[in-house]
Amino acid sequence: MGDVADKIAYFQAITGVEDAGLCTEILAAHGWDLELAISVFTSQNHHPATEYASEPTTSNTPPTSTNQPPAETGLVAGGRGVPPGLAWKIITLPFSIISGSLGLISGAVGLGVWAAGGVLSYSLRMIGFNLGLNGESSSPLVSVSASAAEAMSFVDSFDRDFGSIRPSFIAEGFMDALQRSRHEFKLLFVYLHSPEHPDTPMFCERTLCNEALVAFINENFVAWGGSIRASEGFKMSNSLKASRFPFCAVVMAATNQRIALLQQVEGPKSPDELLTALQRVLEESAPVLVSARLEAEERRNNIRLREEQDAAYLAALEADQARERQRQEEQERQEREAAEAERKRKEEEEARERAAHEAAEREAALAKIREEKLQSLGPEPAKGPDVTQVLVRFPTGERKERRFQCSTTIQSLYDYVDSLGCLEVEKFSLVSNFPRTVYGSEKLSLSLKDAGLHPQASLFVELNS
Repeated sequence: MGDVADKIAYFQAITGVEDAGLCTEILAAHGWDLELAISVFTSQNHHPATEYASEPTTSNTPPTSTNQPPAETGLVAGGRGVPPGLAWKIITLPFSIISGSLGLISGAVGLGVWAAGGVLSYSLRMIGFNLGLNGESSSPLVSVSASAAEAMSFVDSFDRDFGSIRPSFIAEGFMDALQRSRHEFKLLFVYLHSPEHPDTPMFCERTLCNEALVAFINENFVAWGGSIRASEGFKMSNSLKASRFPFCAVVMAATNQRIALLQQVEGPKSPDELLTALQRVLEESAPVLVSARLEAEERRNNIRLREEQDAAYLAALEADQARERQRQEEQERQEREAAEAERKRKEEEEARERAAHEAAEREAALAKIREEKLQSLGPEPAKGPDVTQVLVRFPTGERKERRFQCSTTIQSLYDYVDSLGCLEVEKFSLVSNFPRTVYGSEKLSLSLKDAGLHPQASLFVELNS
């Protein structure tokens, strides 16, 4: 529904028809094709020939006060004639439908020819026939809209005819120039060029190209120009109701994609007259522009403030998250260290327990061996001629003495020393002095008598390294 309303509003703005019902019928008759409906309507009701009034007129509609918006005109609003009656609508509707159908057929044929031409041109360029009109290689074209192309053509033509000292006309379509003026908080200066009007050359040379006027326009306005021989220039002349040329106007963007006509100057004017009119409308519109600029600045400041607040919040949030991550990492590190310490403690405790258990087992085994060796010695015999008295000295200075049968082997002496449990080592040797004799493994089977230790002997325990 919004698209239909926009098409009706745009059709009203371009054609000047205020009756929404009639606009709806015309658009419906042309299949809601806005461009086709406007083209057919303007070709039936208007011609690009310029009509001149007998007397020059200047219609000024600036804002009456700083608190009131400017009157809307053209694309906009302004005085209109009495709308056609219902009978006229009924009479003209069949013709509009027939004309729209013919326009659709013509548009389809034109589109086919254009597409075929484009394909042929592209094919020729692909095989090397990329030549201009004079046989020179043509540079690649940048794709631009039709309105922008018309604006660029007007600027080039104006420069050729009147030189480069001129208002800085924007080489864009009218709506783009209007948006540019709105974004720059300036008014839009509009010049509609009628090439065939007798007053046009003199006006352009002496007024529009006046250095003081050019400097004032370039500093305070966004300038747009268009030829009424071009499509958009002709449509703007209809929208702004241009009745005499040369034609200048000052407009600004209004609501609902419409424009407000603040000042229009028709007919030849001197530089001073045009400058005075522009200064007046600029002074009268200054409060509106200043207010718009302040509102935009306030919006930008609010946006920047929100962005700064959002950035500060995000920074604080990231800092909090970083601190939380750091806290969690520290906690995890401490937990890992605690777990590692606990693991090591348990391992050490288990190792100690295992070592203690093994030591206990070894001690028990040694005790059992000592007991077995002690039992194997039998009871100590009483003194007699076949009994040998043996004294054993340990490295600690401790001394042990016992009687053995003289037939007892050296091995029994080793078993006796082991059974006492006075040594912490398992390897040792029994040694006698004067002369020094070591009773090693080769003498274990000798009896005490055969070894020369009877009737008594004194032996030392020598630890083996």
